[in-house]
Amino acid sequence: MKTYVFFRFFFALIFLSSSLIFAQSTEYKLQATDVLKITVHEQPDLSTQTRVTADGNITFPLIGTLYVKGLTVQELENSIKELLEKDYLVNAQVLIFIEEYHPRQVSVLGEVKNPGKYDMPDEKETTLLEAIAMAGGFTKDANVNTTRIMRMEDGEKKTIIIPVKDITQKGQKEKDIVIRPGDVIFVPESFF
Repeated sequence: MKTYVFFRFFFALIFLSSSLIFAQSTEYKLQATDVLKITVHEQPDLSTQTRVTADGNITFPLIGTLYVKGLTVQELENSIKELLEKDYLVNAQVLIFIEEYHPRQVSVLGEVKNPGKYDMPDEKETTLLEAIAMAGGFTKDANVNTTRIMRMEDGEKKTIIIPVKDITQKGQKEKDIVIRPGDVIFVPESFF
């Protein structure tokens, strides 16, 4: 009976751990300054903690430098597994955990109650309305229909004008676009 309870607990723990790892790996793309803890089962000499460099690389024992920026945790685990199995190990079991995330921030300025920089959740996308809510919402003087998102794309500044009333009053949820780290949201003042 004790063995049965132990195995149920053990499998439940594995399921919860793998669910967390799966959620982490499927949504988040690795970025510069992320800190990764990489372990290889029964290979303590290969366990390492490393920070993703500004140019998107990490260094891993036996393999050397790897470009990881933009990969999910699962993609990087598979890559390291394949490289280790190619020349060094049989059936490598690689586990990666993100110990520290790259700071993801958005600036919300203009006619909002608390203008400033706000941290975005690490594993969840943030929409325009969610970012404005983080800043306390619109002031009574806000011209919500000319809300601007300014971002850098391919080295060029891009401005997107969002008519927020289309989202809030007409139910056009597709216009509530996803905010990217580094975006600047500006809500102009209404003159009426």
